[in-house]
Amino acid sequence: AGGGATAWFADAEASVLAGHPGEADAVAVLAREGVGPDALAAAVGKALAGSGAQVLTGDDRGEVEDHGLAYAKETLLAVGGSFGGIATLVAVFTAAGTVALSVGRRTREFALLRAVGATPRQIRRAVAAEALLVAPPAGLLGFLPGVGLAHWWFGQMQDRGAVPEAVGVHVSVFPLLAAVGLGLLTALGAGWAAGRRPARTKPGQALAEASVERLRPGAVRSALGLAAACGGSVLAGVAASAAGADAANASLGVVMLFMLAVALLGPVLARLVAALFALLLRGGGASASLAAANSRTNARRLASAITPVVLAMAFASTLVFMHTSESHVASQQLRDGITADHVVTAPAGLPADAAERAARVPGVDAAVALLDTQVLVPVRGGGETSLQATAVQGVSAPGERLARVQDLDVREGSLDRVGPGRVAVDRTLATATRTGLGDRLPLRLPDGTEAAPKIVAVYGRGLGLPAVTMDRASLEGHVTSAFDDTLLVSGGDAGPLGALGEVTDASGYARAQNADRAFGAWANFMMAAVLGGFAAVAAVNTLVMTVLDRRRELETLRLVGATRRQVLRMLGWESLLVSAAGVFLGTAVALVTLTPMMRGLTGESPYVPPLLYTAFAATTAILTLAAATLPARAALRPRGS
Repeated sequence: AGGGATAWFADAEASVLAGHPGEADAVAVLAREGVGPDALAAAVGKALAGSGAQVLTGDDRGEVEDHGLAYAKETLLAVGGSFGGIATLVAVFTAAGTVALSVGRRTREFALLRAVGATPRQIRRAVAAEALLVAPPAGLLGFLPGVGLAHWWFGQMQDRGAVPEAVGVHVSVFPLLAAVGLGLLTALGAGWAAGRRPARTKPGQALAEASVERLRPGAVRSALGLAAACGGSVLAGVAASAAGADAANASLGVVMLFMLAVALLGPVLARLVAALFALLLRGGGASASLAAANSRTNARRLASAITPVVLAMAFASTLVFMHTSESHVASQQLRDGITADHVVTAPAGLPADAAERAARVPGVDAAVALLDTQVLVPVRGGGETSLQATAVQGVSAPGERLARVQDLDVREGSLDRVGPGRVAVDRTLATATRTGLGDRLPLRLPDGTEAAPKIVAVYGRGLGLPAVTMDRASLEGHVTSAFDDTLLVSGGDAGPLGALGEVTDASGYARAQNADRAFGAWANFMMAAVLGGFAAVAAVNTLVMTVLDRRRELETLRLVGATRRQVLRMLGWESLLVSAAGVFLGTAVALVTLTPMMRGLTGESPYVPPLLYTAFAATTAILTLAAATLPARAALRPRGS
């Protein structure tokens, strides 16, 4: 098979089976000998001008020959676009933070250069030259593991059925060039920003400032940080008042702006956290008091360690808890919505008279067959209108009988009015399409036929159950297979129903439906792992650089009488402060992002599994503790003679 045709029919019979007699989905054209494909395509296009038909040649024929390729293309674009955008932002944040910290550690060196006659331009050119030397090789080194990760990820998607086997990974040089260019620009920008002040400060003043941390943050940096925080708050309000795609799109802007605010206002936030930390550690002994004092007097150093932890926690929590929140609501709606005692399914479709045969089983109170498919609904989001695939169930039973086996949680109208030209829709879909009770819902049936049925009922369980409920007869002539997919039965014994298909109860059916969301869960967790890994590497790198930069300070503490254990305990308390502050701020950013998003998508608050959140926090604490204490042990190790 391989995605090709598995059965062939005569033209007349195929036209009838397709559901639209007299019409064809595609026409294959074979060129005469000596006629090239481009010339033939031009001739066919001219002959079909004005018909709306597309002429496809070469690889473009794939989506027509195998419809699974079109779905794979949509999936890859969605996953690649969302992951690529967020990964780029994380990479920019981590690279900028690392470069800024590296330049900031060399303030004393720049001050000495200024003292011996180096000009501000020479300082800036030195920083730029280092960025030019480091960024391109780093991009090239990252390309090879990136290609390996892409092949592995692509293989995992194929194993899960999201991408057909016929699709392969195509490695292009353009992403490499874009990544190297973006990395270079990031390094140059971060280096310029970090080296701007030491480059323009007078030599004598530069030496004085190199030994003592500046207490006041820059006016420009503070203004930009406050603007980002205000923008994030305003956008969060916009997301809270929106729904569907509008809420999701606005929420992505929320997390970006708040992360920018944290990065810009890091020293101020670090000083506040350190002040609170000092109050909590008053009775914690000498090591705790020393850690609190160090944190208060070195807020910039503390901020450089906290920012990547916030980044990791915010993005990982947003991606993972977005899925857990949606899955939790969908699962709850599915469990509450299926009130039938038995659910009968069959991979190839149920018998045409399945509902009538089930109704004759002794003890059966109601039997309703459902035709499950999808329609395309124009949804407004981001100022544009796009067609969104929406699950629909076709029912032939009256609303009173459907209510015995399925509770859709009707909010307005009545299911009894569902019939030809009349549908019931989920309230979230109604909000996204700007429609309501009594309005017309424009949609496209599975074969592309346009329709505009009237909304006669609005219900609240369209996330776990199909978002559109319509008359089965309105779908029958527009689907590939007219056999019902699901049979809901109330009452009676499950034994006789086994002749119709696979029988399970409501909870078993809910578990099977939740398993179908496994790919979405895997994709979100993988993105969270990769992005969290990026940020975790940046956090560890920052902490290690910070500790190694403090070698002289640690040795001084040993000289004035502090034991090796006391110094390590002090660093342990500092790492606890970094992890606690990072987890708290990252959680706050994630909640501010997720709350309006989930309100718009599900109508509920975010669902955060306690064990999963605890695992995130514990992992953060372990990483920060290891990154602070392991290099400190090496720095405090007695040197050989």
